[in-house]
Amino acid sequence: MHRLMAGDLGSEQHGKVVVGQPQSMVQSQAAVERSRRRAMSDRIARQKKRNGSVRSSWVGPALIGSAAILGAAAIYNTRRARDAEHKHPPIGRFLEVNGVRLHYIDRGQGDPVVLIHGNGTMIQDFTVSGLVDQLAVRHRVIVFDRPGYGYSSRPRALWTPRAQALVPEKGLQQLGIGQAVVLGHSWGTLVAVALALQAPTLVSSLVLGSGYYYPTLRADVLLQSPPAIPLLGDVMRYTISPPIARLMLPRTIRKAFEPMPVPQHFHSRFPKQLIVRPSQLRASAEDAAFMSPAAMELQHHYRDLTMPVLIVTGADDQIADVGRQSHRLHRELHGSGFILLPGFGHMIHHSAPFEVGQAIERAAHSGVALSRRRAPTR
Repeated sequence: MHRLMAGDLGSEQHGKVVVGQPQSMVQSQAAVERSRRRAMSDRIARQKKRNGSVRSSWVGPALIGSAAILGAAAIYNTRRARDAEHKHPPIGRFLEVNGVRLHYIDRGQGDPVVLIHGNGTMIQDFTVSGLVDQLAVRHRVIVFDRPGYGYSSRPRALWTPRAQALVPEKGLQQLGIGQAVVLGHSWGTLVAVALALQAPTLVSSLVLGSGYYYPTLRADVLLQSPPAIPLLGDVMRYTISPPIARLMLPRTIRKAFEPMPVPQHFHSRFPKQLIVRPSQLRASAEDAAFMSPAAMELQHHYRDLTMPVLIVTGADDQIADVGRQSHRLHRELHGSGFILLPGFGHMIHHSAPFEVGQAIERAAHSGVALSRRRAPTR
């Protein structure tokens, strides 16, 4: 009897009595539970399928819409570039040099002076400042648009300073110029140095203004470089890069002139619209990306320069650190001249054109004196 009651009543857990169930009922409940789980699994699968259908229903239109927006942006930016070129046509002539359609101006008469501009600018950087007119009184002045800037083309290639230096070298040969004073400004100092190293008999003396000579980490370089990335950069420079560049341009210009104000002649006469064209944005981005590696390579050859070198810079340059760049180069180049312009920033040829012109005259006389010392005696 005791065993029968135990079997009928089941066991006691935690003070409660659990009544045993027949086996058929347990099996029935298990079947119900399996059925419930299958139904839930089916509902989850159907829900996932519906979600996938919903996603696929909007992904296609979203991709089409994005492509349409990018296409419209490319058309708009291309039209604005053409409008800028219509408003500011070429001011010089053209040469074909190493596959580059090279835009240049040739003014005045006398001993030649060649001016090489920096990143983001063009020939007008020197004409608007008044430096070309000032020098043309006594010199033949040649200014090139570097490849990709202004109206010079930039074929797909690795445009290091050494590669770019070949273009004015060959261009000057076509113009019948065998020797010249060469001034490079900002990024153009790298090209000027490369030209002097590669063609030392062509460069009678070298003037380096507001230059960059030694590699450093710079946030502005990182921000400027993305349009240089193949494929992605091509999309960027025809879509989002031009409006971003237009928004950033006023601040960029102010910083280049600080602590001096931006002069009125620059505001009114410099063709700023040409700077933000897709073609020029590519050149600027590539030069920004190459700047530190180029300085890293060239710094080992500065002492190979054989001509007179004159370094001129604004004491308050906000773009190129004077101590790390110009002062250091002057210390390493024994016999180099150094002119520090107190109160001036990076754009010394605009803010202090007379002083820069005088520096070029001084370099020209040094070059003549050196040539006379080297001339064979009879």
